[in-house]
Amino acid sequence: MKFHKLLIALLVLSLTLGTKVALFAQDEEIPEMTEEEWQKQLDEYTAKKGELAGKLDQLSKDIDLSKKKLADKDAEVTKAEEDLYASVGSTKSGVAQFRTNFESLEKMVNTKSGKKEDAQKMIDLMGQNKVRCLPEFADRWNKMMANFNKWDEVKKETGYTVVKGDCLYKIAGKKEIYNNVKMWPVLWEANEKGVVSAPPKVAKTIKNPNLIYPGQVLKVPALTDALKKSAEERSKKYRWHRKIKKVEGDVKKDVKKDEKKDVKKDVKKEEPKKDVKKDVKKEEPKKETPKK
Repeated sequence: MKFHKLLIALLVLSLTLGTKVALFAQDEEIPEMTEEEWQKQLDEYTAKKGELAGKLDQLSKDIDLSKKKLADKDAEVTKAEEDLYASVGSTKSGVAQFRTNFESLEKMVNTKSGKKEDAQKMIDLMGQNKVRCLPEFADRWNKMMANFNKWDEVKKETGYTVVKGDCLYKIAGKKEIYNNVKMWPVLWEANEKGVVSAPPKVAKTIKNPNLIYPGQVLKVPALTDALKKSAEERSKKYRWHRKIKKVEGDVKKDVKKDEKKDVKKDVKKEEPKKDVKKDVKKEEPKKETPKK
């Protein structure tokens, strides 16, 4: 349709320009022509005008015909869509709603966001809908189900080499690790009894989460729902009690030291000094002098 319009515009433009060029040429030089020559030229222009008018009329008919064909094709496509949607027991609006729900479920499964139980409920519900068999959804549905079956699949454990300035809190927050600083207890538990490797004279275990050293290669377990829940609870607990150094490996030592200090202070407070001596003197019986 656009091509036809462009062609018509070019024809009209060429006719206009041709007339203007001829008039301009006449203004510059007006040739001496006889009446017969003028009539002949006029007849030629009239013939060209009629020819262009005929072409323009034909193009207009072609455009109308193309519009009709396009309308017929649109009607055929609409009918085919309706028949296709009817074959799966739905309508155009029903398929549009299914498309929205499917895209939401697909994102949830592929990124493992939310709860697996919620995804399972949506799969059970949408699995009963035949719309998922349409070409638009069939391959994507199968791929999504394959990813859903791997939801609980544990990835291989990776490692991380500690550098200067690192801490478990900072490492857990790295995008390539857990992208969540609250997951630092996962790293601590995995390496508490032994890291992957460490340089000579560097600790091979992490008993205190505040003490890690450059060169230590830490185990980085795949983050499961169970580990995530445990880490969040432990992170909160540690945050509330960190002032008294409630660290599993050092708790007993710190508590014992505090107890000893408290005992010494209490003993010193309870021990009487001058008052004891005074009381002793008062309580001594007086010597009785013999009577004469």
